[in-house]
Amino acid sequence: MKYAFIERNCRHWPISVLCEVLDVSPSGFHQRRQRVAQNKPHPGRVSNDALLVHIKAIHAQVKGEYGWPRMWKDLVARSVRVGKERVRKLMAQHDIRARHKRRYIATTNSNHNLPVAPNLLERNFTATAPNMVWTSDITCVATAEGWLYLALTIDLFSRQVLGWSMQPHMRAELVTDALRMAWFRRRPEAGVIVHSDRGNQYCSGLFQGTLKAYDMPRR
Repeated sequence: MKYAFIERNCRHWPISVLCEVLDVSPSGFHQRRQRVAQNKPHPGRVSNDALLVHIKAIHAQVKGEYGWPRMWKDLVARSVRVGKERVRKLMAQHDIRARHKRRYIATTNSNHNLPVAPNLLERNFTATAPNMVWTSDITCVATAEGWLYLALTIDLFSRQVLGWSMQPHMRAELVTDALRMAWFRRRPEAGVIVHSDRGNQYCSGLFQGTLKAYDMPRR
């Protein structure tokens, strides 16, 4: 109340006189006045709450594609007066970040001079009993330490995973280890057809030699 009275009457009376009459420290009054001025919003400056609404609306509109630099540029283009650092801090505080597009990793390299086996299935991906047709393929898994590659061998009849191998590379050992696991788990009779793509891993001497040792027709 005292500070407000001084503020209202300081145009008519010296501040020092008013402070003395009301038993208020002049330095205390000036400090309070400075704090009020700092907290008072500047004309045209949007509050954090309002800015957050703008950011969330844009983030939804662009389907999460913007990080803070592009978000700041979009805000400025929409006549929202705000600094880069303020946008960066507010987005970090509310965990608003760009949605990174997953990079495509090719797992099949058919550009090689290795022997290619005939397609025995002719796109007929059905099996009437277990251990008639096995299929094999490679997929990639994103981890915090980089990409890992997973090779699977699957029984086409039951769709059951028989063997698998995970490595940080896509060499022939990856798919061969998955095939070996499947064979040791099932120990099928000779004649199981193993179908895969025509990538260099499956056309390699290591993989084809393993098929021959297990008496499995190629592809």
